[in-house]
Amino acid sequence: MSAWFLLIVSILAGSAGDLLNAKSMRDHGEICDFRPGAVARVIGWLARDLSMLISILAQAVSFFSFLALLGVADLSFAVPATALGNVIKTLFAKIFLREQLCWRRWTGALLVSFGVWLVSL
Repeated sequence: MSAWFLLIVSILAGSAGDLLNAKSMRDHGEICDFRPGAVARVIGWLARDLSMLISILAQAVSFFSFLALLGVADLSFAVPATALGNVIKTLFAKIFLREQLCWRRWTGALLVSFGVWLVSL
């Protein structure tokens, strides 16, 4: 498979997985009780949460596509190029989670994009 295709799959699946994971954890709320029974209840709740289950699947797709990417591309390209996922996650957080993002986060995302462009030359 093409290195660019595997890169895009890895980035999009990882970004979707992180987005769904954040949604699931926001739906659940903060975990404050770490006694064994309370932890078991949280695990049970998360195991029944569709967002969390899809998140785990998306993360697995991202991981295995990244492994395949390492088989067809140099490590010095693959690792920096996957940083583009941070830009996608920032955009997804703004659109889907309605997070407020300051200019510094947007600037950081643009700098990461510039770095990925430099690596891809």
